[in-house]
Amino acid sequence: MIQVVIQTLGEGALTLNAGTNVSLQCQQRIWAMAQQVRLWPCVYDVVPGMNNMTVLFDPLNADAGLLTEQLRLLWDAPAVNKLSGRDIEIPVNYGGDSGPDLESVARHTGLPPMEVVKRHTAADYIVYFIGFQPGFPYLGGLDPQLNTPRRAEPRLVVPAGSVGIGGSQTGIYPAASPGGWQLIGRSDVRLFDPDSDLPTLLQPGDRVHFTAREVLL
Repeated sequence: MIQVVIQTLGEGALTLNAGTNVSLQCQQRIWAMAQQVRLWPCVYDVVPGMNNMTVLFDPLNADAGLLTEQLRLLWDAPAVNKLSGRDIEIPVNYGGDSGPDLESVARHTGLPPMEVVKRHTAADYIVYFIGFQPGFPYLGGLDPQLNTPRRAEPRLVVPAGSVGIGGSQTGIYPAASPGGWQLIGRSDVRLFDPDSDLPTLLQPGDRVHFTAREVLL
């Protein structure tokens, strides 16, 4: 069992940190905990992250020390994850203007560009958490041979829908923003809609599969 560290984050928040070794098992335990902690009295919100979870609570009506102990006991208890993820397909245009870093990823990995696309679309991904910007999914499951460091010089503007690789993860930019991930493709699937009942298309635990709509080499 991973030993967690629980720290205060201001007067009304606690952060549980489970270290740096990323795994689906750890994320599943965090998702299961989040489901339960959201029901606790005086808890406003729970924000699952990568190997961590932040609990926002009412400091006037809750004791931070008692909450810390409850979190520690819950972490040590058997996890019951009732989160049922969905299967979502994301069509992608790879290479060309849509994926300007595809050739760079190919050079770094020693694989032909078409093999990079083949491996990227062959994997089954799990949404570990949403962060960085609304709707941005951090996906676990990238083929280890596709691991590529972020760009040494980030772009000032990454187009919305860009699919990138950053280290051992892949993700999709829901909106135009600065970014340093290696861009290998782009999708027109809308990941964030503030006017929707469910603003973010992808949720933690969802299963994502990329399909190649077009490949430009």
